[in-house]
Amino acid sequence: MSIASIIFLLVFAAAVWWFTRNVRRIRRNILLGKDVDRTDRRSERWALMAKVALGQSKMVVRPVAGLLHIVVYAGFVIINIEVLEIIIDGIFGTHRVFSFLGGFYSFLIGSFEVLAILTWVACAIFLVRRFVLRIKRFWSREMTAWPRTDAGLILTFEILLMSAFLLMNAADHTLQGMGAEHYISAGAFPVSALLAGWLGFGSMDASTLIGIERFCWWFHIIGILGFLNYLPYSKHFHILLAFPNVWYSKLKPKTEMSEMPRVAAEVKSMLDPSIPPPAPPAEPAPGMPPEHFGAKDVFDLTWKSLMDSYTCTECGRCTSVCPANLTGKLLSPRKIVMDTRDRLEEVGKVIDAKGKWEDDGKDLFSRISEEELWACTTCNACTQACPVNIDPVEIILDMRRFLVMEQSKPSPSLNAMFTTIENNGAAWAFGPDQRMKWSEE
Repeated sequence: MSIASIIFLLVFAAAVWWFTRNVRRIRRNILLGKDVDRTDRRSERWALMAKVALGQSKMVVRPVAGLLHIVVYAGFVIINIEVLEIIIDGIFGTHRVFSFLGGFYSFLIGSFEVLAILTWVACAIFLVRRFVLRIKRFWSREMTAWPRTDAGLILTFEILLMSAFLLMNAADHTLQGMGAEHYISAGAFPVSALLAGWLGFGSMDASTLIGIERFCWWFHIIGILGFLNYLPYSKHFHILLAFPNVWYSKLKPKTEMSEMPRVAAEVKSMLDPSIPPPAPPAEPAPGMPPEHFGAKDVFDLTWKSLMDSYTCTECGRCTSVCPANLTGKLLSPRKIVMDTRDRLEEVGKVIDAKGKWEDDGKDLFSRISEEELWACTTCNACTQACPVNIDPVEIILDMRRFLVMEQSKPSPSLNAMFTTIENNGAAWAFGPDQRMKWSEE
């Protein structure tokens, strides 16, 4: 085995190990949430995943961004099929090991090249939309320096990876024409052949071209491995979580609040003495906070809500259709999800540092204000608009439930309604004896 193959194996093994470590950390963080069963109606879930995640049905509601995203998505997935060949070549020192596929191999390489240039153009347009045209939803208050930088880094990195891929093929194509040793004639190069001509590769000597090809080969594979390990630190982790997140979507009416079993059992016991009251709540696991009514911190949300937070692409489609946000209120559904993820990451760092959870004196309310929560009309426009079926309303409702049931801090309008219900047995501000007077008018 050559030195290059040994170096490649070490780099590849280190990248896989680090990525696995980060995925396990994120999985642990997600499972800090409360259990919820989202495995019913399986056939409906598979159909929904095929339509929304694979078919990207919600993305194309906005045709320009939707079509560009499909190009980048297809380019990212399909072009990276070639990574398998690169890995085999890197380990065994071969070159274009799948060339025995003949005409089909030429079709694949040609298709990869067309997708690569389309992806390059799409990413460039996305950069212009974000940083030149400065579309409003990319520059709202929650889009601070890091979210904007994160998006720019990913798009720039995609452009560099596609450029390295095409330059590698351009040098390879030229070397094949020269009959250079090790560079067997294989593949079709509709884009890189033109690129080689524009860059004057035909006038360069073989050693220079080999240097260009090898540099781009290493840049391309190390770039892909680096990109893989960047995902867990980026909003682009949705590349991996979008499919499961859609599969585990809430199929019940979107704003139907989940039942609290202990409260339901208490009510049933009060209404029917033959029903025994529920058992006292179990003691929390060592180091874990006690059970709450509603959500005070990430431990009180379901694991699905925590998965939502890691799946968020920060595209802002939810906020751009939110009627509360559009009328100038403080609420931004995107911020709710981003704040949940940031708090979950904060909790995960405490566990990493101390080996277990220790109260740090913070919670979700350290990031999300009551004004934001009560601004929500629960219209569900945000969930409908989300390309990967994230449900910010569920987080909002759980946090509201905590405010009402544990803090006795409903909004003023709800307080008035509660008083009316207590006094009149209904939400209207008149007694039962007057309820039919409307029919006499």
